[in-house]
Order: sequence, then structure tokens, then C-alpha cells
Amino acid sequence: MTTLVDRIGVLLINLGTPDAPDPASVRRYLGEFLSDRRVVELPKLLWQPILRGPVLLTRPRKSARAYKEVWMEEGSPLAVYTRETAVRLQGEVGGDVLVDWAMRYGNPSIETRLRAMIAQGCGRILLAPLYPQYCAATTATALDAAYAALAKLRSQPAIRTLPPYYADPAYIEALRASTERQLAALDFTPALLLASFHGMPERTRELGDPYHAQCLVTADLLAQALGREVRVTFQSRFGAAKWLGPATDEVLRSLPGEGIRDVAVLTPGFSADCLETLEEIAMRGAEDFLSSGGNHFAHLSCLNASPDAMVLYRHLIDRELAGWLGR
Repeated sequence: MTTLVDRIGVLLINLGTPDAPDPASVRRYLGEFLSDRRVVELPKLLWQPILRGPVLLTRPRKSARAYKEVWMEEGSPLAVYTRETAVRLQGEVGGDVLVDWAMRYGNPSIETRLRAMIAQGCGRILLAPLYPQYCAATTATALDAAYAALAKLRSQPAIRTLPPYYADPAYIEALRASTERQLAALDFTPALLLASFHGMPERTRELGDPYHAQCLVTADLLAQALGREVRVTFQSRFGAAKWLGPATDEVLRSLPGEGIRDVAVLTPGFSADCLETLEEIAMRGAEDFLSSGGNHFAHLSCLNASPDAMVLYRHLIDRELAGWLGR
């Protein structure tokens, strides 16, 4: 048993969400999110007038309507599922390890939760961004925020970071089990399985970001595990720049013309369901496909706080805490 002053902590980190599905809350969230230089890699003098002008004057109202479509009684889906993951994982790891959660943008903030964990005696903390594939705009910026918070402290805890787990056998197995279980529950047999990953500007790949390559590896390993084709697409384009493709919405609209009228879409780059999976894919994606002549569409849930997710996260945490836990 560890002593209180040497307690081990695990901080689960996800992207973020507005506090409420209203324009003011969405505007605050988008202002923080889109001001991150890792998210929008444009010169500040060029981007900020655009952000503070047309983007934040028009986009919050539209996004707030979308958030209302998926908002749960307990709050934003991303916050609800991330919190539930932390609670269930705490039960899995026991009292020797304190499990907490934070959001890179919005609440609860990384700095707030780090300070709370330290106040509870955590002298060693594993930072665990819940992004299977590494991307500077997700993984790196989450760690940036954690390091910036730690830089304000006189006395710092020892820190470890969870590496991307896009090809970890436990992750692929969790995806396989979750996918097969959900496919078996459908009342139709999909002719094609799409893996839709969050898009990024093509320029990020050219600058050396490994995200695109890691997405392809994940999909290839999942296809091997399932014994069937998994076609990769990318969603959530923003702005006029060229983005990674093929685009999910364009593919969904084109599939019926190829004779594929029954499709299922999973989103393996997301650890928890959120606006991008529930509204963009499960709602708008279904509309794109069915209005183009498709017959059956299914969105497969993310791992969320499922038993498959618990097995995966327990494996990752045990591995990363080796030596600290004395086992």
C-alpha cells in the first residue's frame, strides 16, 4: 500500500466541450479551442481577426443547435462518458491509484484537476490523453497544457505520459469485440464497414504529423481482426484548406451509386461519443447516405466506458505504471 504523500494518480484527458448547448457557452469554448496554435496553424495576426469576426459571430449559434441534438440529461456526451470512464476505471484499479479526468478545452480544466490530484497526495501522475492515434492538435496540445500548469508549481510531481496506442493488440481487440457485438445486434448485414477518423489539414501530414499513417494502421489491423474490409474516411472538415481524404460525407453520398446500400460506420479515433460521432455521423451521415439511395445505415458506438474499454485502459495503465506500482 502506497502512503498518502506518495500516491499515484492517472489523469484521463479528452478534447473538451462547452458547458451548455447555448451560443454563449459554445462561443467561449470555440474561442479557446480555435485560438490554440496547434489546432489552427496560421499566423495569429491573420487568424484572430477571422476567428473573432465571421467565425465566432456565426458558428456558435449553429453549433449550439447541433449540441442540443445530442445533449444528455447529465451533460455533454463527451463529458458524461469520460467521467463515467474515470469512475469505472477507479473501481478497476483500486485505492492505490487515484483516477481523475479533465478536458483540454473547457471544464474541468487540466490545471484544476492536476492541482486537485496533487492536493490529494499524488506525487506521481500518469497523463493519459485518450487519443489512440497521435496528433499534434490533440495529444500534443493536451500535454502542452499539463506542462504549462506544472510550470507554475514550486514542487512538481513525477510525470509519465501515455503514448499513442493505435496498434496496441489490446486496443485492436477492444475495437474488434465492440464492433462484432454491435454488428450482431443490427437487423441488417452491412455490405461495407467504414472507419471514419477526425480529419486534419493535409499540411499537417506534410509537416511530419504521424496521425494519418497511424489511422491507416489501426484500420488495417482491425480489418485483419474482423476478417473483412474496413474502408477509411476522414470527417469534420473546416475552412478552405485541403484536408485529409477521402471525406466521410462525400463517400457516404457516393456509396449507393456504387451499389452499396447497407453500411455501418465506426469512429475508432474517438475514445468516447461526442458531437462529431453522434450528430455528424449518426445523424447527418445517416441523412447523407439514405437520401442518396441507401437502404440501411448504422453508427457503431465508441468504446465509451464499456467493459471492453475497461479491459483496454486497465492494460494500458498497468503497463505505464510498471515500477511505480511495484508489480
